[in-house]
This record gives sequence, structure tokens and C-alpha cells, in this order.
Amino acid sequence: MTVDRERGQATVELVALLPLVMFVALAAATVLAGQAAAEQAGQAAEAGAIAMLQGRDPAPAARAAIPARTRASITRAGSRITVTVRPPVPLTLLASALEATATADAGPEPAP
Repeated sequence: MTVDRERGQATVELVALLPLVMFVALAAATVLAGQAAAEQAGQAAEAGAIAMLQGRDPAPAARAAIPARTRASITRAGSRITVTVRPPVPLTLLASALEATATADAGPEPAP
């Protein structure tokens, strides 16, 4: 008789745990998007600095180093370029917290 009563137990447990599993997967995707934003900001700042060293406008070079869907701001102050990337994340409340900023300098190296 106990076998008949326990028939749907696994289904009930799966349904109860499914929202938790989905939340953990969503959180992991959000953290990975934040890490990707940091990498993208660094690459874009470096691309902009290289463009400055070559005598070109750094903004298009930095923008080309960032995926099209990604929101970013690019600023230039003298020989320094700063790129801030806000990743496209599923949890939009965390988007501003996961913003990544990187700076690259195209000027001469400081003397030791």
C-alpha cells in the first residue's frame, strides 16, 4: 500500500525545486555576463588607445571592439581613454551593479 501513496512524490519534489534551480541558473548567467563586461571594457579601452597611438579617432575603434548589443560609454581625456560597459543581463536590477570600467593610456610611459 505504501507504494501507491509514494507514486507522485518525485514529481512533487521536482516541481518544488524547479524554481530554485532556475533562479540559480539565472544568477550564474548574470555573474558570467558581468565578467564578460569587464573583459570587453578592457579590450575596448586597449583598442581605443592603440587607435590614438596610430593617430585615429579612438571612439570608433573602441566601439568596434564591443558587441553590438552591449551598452557602453567611451570617454577621452587627453591621452587616456575610459570605457564603461553595462552588460545585457537577464536580471535588470543588477545591470548597474555589474557595470565594468577600464582605462587605457596612450601617452608616454612615466619615468621611473
